[in-house]
Amino acid sequence: MSGFGAAGAPPAPFIDGWKHLRTGKVRDLYTNGSDEILLVASDRISAFDWVLPTTIPNKGAILTQLSLFWFELLEDILPNHIISDEVPAAVADRAVIVAPLQMFAIECVARGYLTGSGLTEYKQSQSLCRNPLPAGLLDGSELPESIFTPATKAEVGDHDINIDFESAAKIVGEEEAHELKRVTLKLYDTAAEFARERGIILADTKFEFGLDSQGLITLGDEALTPDSSRFWELDSWSPGKQQPSFDKQFLRDWLTQSGWDKKSPPPELPDEIVEKTAQRYEEAFERLTGNKF
Repeated sequence: MSGFGAAGAPPAPFIDGWKHLRTGKVRDLYTNGSDEILLVASDRISAFDWVLPTTIPNKGAILTQLSLFWFELLEDILPNHIISDEVPAAVADRAVIVAPLQMFAIECVARGYLTGSGLTEYKQSQSLCRNPLPAGLLDGSELPESIFTPATKAEVGDHDINIDFESAAKIVGEEEAHELKRVTLKLYDTAAEFARERGIILADTKFEFGLDSQGLITLGDEALTPDSSRFWELDSWSPGKQQPSFDKQFLRDWLTQSGWDKKSPPPELPDEIVEKTAQRYEEAFERLTGNKF
């Protein structure tokens, strides 16, 4: 497995009948010349704004199939960009055909618990993206209610930056920002309740929205996967410490402890870390969907 960092990109696989458009950290996009996009989820994994040189088996298929599950579950709240899951055999299970969207230039993040960059900001201001919060919250504390914390969309290799609602409104428009906030929180609250019934806390998640050909706000990209969300074990949840998770925090912890400086190309992952990370992704899929992967 040849590695590449945030500044590089892997060669996109050839897919007969489809022209490669763009490669992101995890996904490759293709077009067939009509108003359709082939969105392929690879087994690549990123951390600390670097794409790692080691892939995670079945990760792309899990992301795709879990997103399809959520898209169907939530489609009464908001339409999504899915056209079909009948894709070329070369990318079976890990790709979908979607409608192109005019994407909004912000990440729409919902948080129901305090951790990560939110905790850092809270310690400085007792607020998060200008949402005032109670005193005394700890790492992992549940918030009084879910909050909307938008962020800028960073280029590969850069960091997303948390912004307040007013800044988001300047980017996408006042009316659009209010509607994006509303649907973000509605989707999050619905998904969080569903996950909790399955013993999983949805601590936070990000959505990406765009306008379809009719100008309607539509859910795009992926939805509620371990790449875009923090999933925690409900039974072991305890504020004041880092929570056991179903996402790539396990991998991030290993990278932090490895001595890597996060500035030079990242190291290959040991087989044990690859296997345990793959197991966490698979367990998240099975717990949430109720289906074996």
